[in-house]
Amino acid sequence: MSRKSNMYAAGESDGRIVPAKCPNKGGQAPAEGMEGRRPTKENIGQATPPRTRSRTSESSALLGVREVARRDKQTRFTALLHHVTTGLLRDSYYALKREAGPGVDGVTWREYGTDLDERLVDLHCRIHRGTYRAQPSKRAYIPKADGRQRPLGIAALEDKVVQQAIVMVLNQIYEEDFLGFSYGFRPGRSPHHALDALWVGIMRKKVNWILDADIRGFFDSLSHEWLVKFIEHRVADRRVLRLIRKWLRAGVSEEGEWTKTVVGTPQGAVVSPLLANIYLHYVFDLWVRHWREHRATGDVIVVRYADDIVAGFEHRADAERFLEEWKERLQKFGLELHPDKTRLIEFGRHAAEHRKQQGESKPEVFNFLGFTHICGKTRKTGRFIVKRKTIPKRLSAKLTELKWELRRRWHQPVAEVGAWLRSVVQGYFNYHAVPGNMDSLNSFRAQVIWRWYRALQRRSQRSRTSWERFWPLIDRWIPSARILHPHPNVRFDARYLR
Repeated sequence: MSRKSNMYAAGESDGRIVPAKCPNKGGQAPAEGMEGRRPTKENIGQATPPRTRSRTSESSALLGVREVARRDKQTRFTALLHHVTTGLLRDSYYALKREAGPGVDGVTWREYGTDLDERLVDLHCRIHRGTYRAQPSKRAYIPKADGRQRPLGIAALEDKVVQQAIVMVLNQIYEEDFLGFSYGFRPGRSPHHALDALWVGIMRKKVNWILDADIRGFFDSLSHEWLVKFIEHRVADRRVLRLIRKWLRAGVSEEGEWTKTVVGTPQGAVVSPLLANIYLHYVFDLWVRHWREHRATGDVIVVRYADDIVAGFEHRADAERFLEEWKERLQKFGLELHPDKTRLIEFGRHAAEHRKQQGESKPEVFNFLGFTHICGKTRKTGRFIVKRKTIPKRLSAKLTELKWELRRRWHQPVAEVGAWLRSVVQGYFNYHAVPGNMDSLNSFRAQVIWRWYRALQRRSQRSRTSWERFWPLIDRWIPSARILHPHPNVRFDARYLR
């Protein structure tokens, strides 16, 4: 590493040497090129308070880190922890979800906000003295669409604050390293950006085969040893590495019993999405870019959202060779593809015609980020188009969840239930209201109306609600279904201007 690079890595991007002692005071990068061109969910989303002059200076220092990361891809940053100031910890606190469940400490967001300044000063000192201790994650389970339970790890509130601060610092480095087809849990990127990229890739590239892949238990199988090695490619600050090791080894507490963790990172932890992206950046992203440039004989598209990956190929031979070599690649790093959830299907503009000639049924469909993707045709011209519908299991699971919640709210005032239903329906539309999905939206709305009507009918055996009295409630509280998202190519082209 050059002397100049080492100077910047040590924290002199603003021309001053910043001490890493306890009392120190403490942008969204341009998106990479479009697909094909070379170059948790849990606690993010709240707005931060207005910046003071000192916090603006802190932001400039972080942008200095980003500038060094952009200029020199080989720089190893030797001093990063001094960027974790009380101001950054405060921003991290306000970035957490305020209604998220408490961890093993039992402290909620609002409770921690009591005497916040004193708490953050104490936390800041413990971080820089090396006396901060990570607490185990609290095990919780949420239902999946297929009826199974997804394990989550809920971190203690203080751990969430520190993890969010470290994520803010490391994002300045890794947002310059991550590739364009990686979309999961990155600043300025959403599931709909990944869906747009996939739609545009299939429509504009010569895609005839789709590999729909799922890595078995990725978050539970991630190797700590390999992860730390990957991080050390860019981070040489031993104190930051020590913090990450503490979180990985903190273990899990379930019903009062502590379990040691030797592999994996808890789903739901603030730092887990970034760690997962770093791991897959080295295990998959860099490898698939090299494979596409040097091994493929035809067009190849890739879209990755965390561990959910879809790849498209022009030639079947490419797809089959890619799948076999990918399995070998994953095995080296302690991962494997789920045999029941990994499929190679014929899909694209010629799939329907080719399968008809072979005497086969319609092209198979695949699911990605809540939508079933279907080979279809436009009504006017009959040209090929990728249609997207809400996954039926997802829709059914949402309605079942709503049914039980309505039962729990049976005796609440009608206006209160109506306001809750409006937020549920509008939230559902905000994600699923994509072009071509109108039938699913109308079906969901009709089912919500029917379930609410049935719930009102069962509240009392004496006075039944008639439809004449019920329709004004629908008009007032249940939003009408309408398309809220632009066509994928419109939003994609606006985002990646040539």
